[in-house]
Amino acid sequence: MRVGVLTGGGDCPGLNAVIRAVTKSLINHGQCEVLGIADGFEGLMGKKPHVKPLSWDEVSGILHLGGTILGTSNSANPLRDEATLEQVERNVKTLGLDVVVVIGGDGTMSLAHGLRRIGLHCVGVPKTIDNDIANCERSFGFDTAVATVAESLRRIENTAMSHHRVMIVETMGRHAGWLALESGIAGAADIILLPEIDYDLQTIIQVCQKREQRQRYTIICIGEGAKESGQNLTVRERIEASPDPVRLGGVGHVLRERLQPHLKSEVRTTVLGHVQRGGDPTPFDRVLATQFGHHAAQLVQSGRLGHMVTLQNGRIGSVAIADVANTQRTVPLDSPLLTMARDIGICFGEA
Repeated sequence: MRVGVLTGGGDCPGLNAVIRAVTKSLINHGQCEVLGIADGFEGLMGKKPHVKPLSWDEVSGILHLGGTILGTSNSANPLRDEATLEQVERNVKTLGLDVVVVIGGDGTMSLAHGLRRIGLHCVGVPKTIDNDIANCERSFGFDTAVATVAESLRRIENTAMSHHRVMIVETMGRHAGWLALESGIAGAADIILLPEIDYDLQTIIQVCQKREQRQRYTIICIGEGAKESGQNLTVRERIEASPDPVRLGGVGHVLRERLQPHLKSEVRTTVLGHVQRGGDPTPFDRVLATQFGHHAAQLVQSGRLGHMVTLQNGRIGSVAIADVANTQRTVPLDSPLLTMARDIGICFGEA
C-alpha cells in the first residue's frame, strides 16, 4: 500500500510523535510505502503535489519535538470549489495513494469526511490543544497546553501578589472551555470563565472587591470563547478563505475594560496566544500520541478506513469520521470538575 500522512489545522505538541508511530508501524508490520504530505491539505491542492518519502530514519529522533516536520495549514480548504477538488483528485491518483492518515482537529476531520466525494479514503487521528473533538475524551497536545497555561498562571500570580492586582489570563479553546477549566484549576485561578457559561459582570466585580479586602489580588482565567451575559463573542478577525473563518481573541481585554472602573486594584490582561501551542510534548502526550499513531496504522492495515482513532473510557478505539465531522465536544454543565471547583470556592461568574 501507499499511505499518505498529513497534519492539518493548528500545530500542537505531539504531532511528530504520531508521524513517527504511524510511519514505523506501517513500515515494520504493514510493508507500506509512506509519503509525508507537506502543509496539510495544501500539499494536495497545487498543480503539483508536495510530498516526501518517510523512511524509518526520517522519523527517528522526532518523538520529543514540538510542531510538525511536515508543516501544516489552518486555511487550506480542499473543498473550496470544484476546481480545487478536481485538482486534489488528480494529485491523489498521480501519487497512487490508497489512504491518507489525517492528523487534525474537528475542522480537519470535517474536510477528510468531505473528501469521500472523490473516493479518497482517510484514517483520522484527533489532535487539538482545545480537547474539543467529539467522541474522544482526551486528545494529545491538551496535556502539554494545560501544563503551559498552569505554569503561566503560577508566574502571573507572583506579580499579582506583589502589586495587588487583578490579573486576567486569556487562553485558547474556541467554543470549548476545557483548556481554561483544567488550566485554571491546576493554576489556582480564583475565577474561571468558560464559553459554556455566560458570565455576570456584577458577580465578578463582587468577588474581586471581596478579595481586595483579604488576599489583595485576584487571578482570572478566561477562555477566548467566553462572553458576558447578553453580549456577543469577541472576534479578533475573519479569514474568509479558511474552512473556519472566525478567529476569536481579545475577550480578556474586553473584561479588563469592564472591570477596571469598579475596582481599586489595577487590572491587567495577558493573552497567552500561540505560547500554548509550542514546546515539547509532555511524557503523557508523547505516550498518547504514540498510541494513537500505532492504532491508526492498525486501522490502515485492517482496512478499517473512514474511521478516527479515539480514547473513550480510558481505552484506545475508533469511531466513524462521519460521527466526528462538523461537531464539537464542550464542557457539560453537570461536569464533576465544575462541581468540585465550585466546592473549593472557584467562581464561574454565574449570577
